[in-house]
Amino acid sequence: PRGFCAGVKRAIEIVDKSINKYGSPVYVRHEIVHNKHVVDDLKKKGAIFVNELSDIKDKTRPVVFSAHGVPKTVPEEAKLKNLSYVDATCPLVSKVHRESEQLYKNGYAIILIGHKNHPEVIGTMGQLPEGSITLIETINDAKSLNDRNFTKPIAYITQTTLSVDDTAEIIDFLKKKFPNIRGPIKEDICYATTNRQTAVKEIASKCDIFFVIGSRNSSNSVRLVEVAKKAGCNNSQLMHSEKEIPYNEIDSSGTIGISSGASAPEKLVQ
Repeated sequence: PRGFCAGVKRAIEIVDKSINKYGSPVYVRHEIVHNKHVVDDLKKKGAIFVNELSDIKDKTRPVVFSAHGVPKTVPEEAKLKNLSYVDATCPLVSKVHRESEQLYKNGYAIILIGHKNHPEVIGTMGQLPEGSITLIETINDAKSLNDRNFTKPIAYITQTTLSVDDTAEIIDFLKKKFPNIRGPIKEDICYATTNRQTAVKEIASKCDIFFVIGSRNSSNSVRLVEVAKKAGCNNSQLMHSEKEIPYNEIDSSGTIGISSGASAPEKLVQ
């Protein structure tokens, strides 16, 4: 499995259709998905990428929110500025947002397993009042949680693009530490992430060199490189837009593995 996942495909389509419907330019808050080729392609069609809504020059134009999701304050700010917006948040990320709201409403203290400063994590933490969600990144972070600081029942949620194995290890530890902790009914790591990691695990040990096509800021692509290394191919590399193909290493390799992140276009793989 490789090529665009459903959420990425949907987000790109939303930008395309918005340009067709409203004409150009259409603003996009943050990279719609983490891939330079996709972003450059949409720029050619008439998308203007901005970091914040305050960077939008022409307030009469619509703005699209990226697939990673946004904090609640962003649509609120858009309404205040009278901006028309289209939300391209991946439905599987929205599922995590709704989960967090439900847990909060039911009186839970929430632990989020994810990567600090990743747009998806910023969006998820921004669904609730500040301080409602405790972010942990590693097993060591989990170990340093003090149960005395939790006065409410505890629940956990996760980012959708994490390493399945690393996350399972953290969850196991949390369950031992907090026997009554509540987890999502269906796990939060999305199936595109899970399927790719499983596929990479299957073949990595048979490869002398492994290439994952994807961007450096793409969480799921970076995880695939880690998974390939862990599964037995030490020479696993992320092939991002500025990286040269290492032909000398390819010449001395017998078997080469290739996979791609969920926001890497198939033409790059080819």
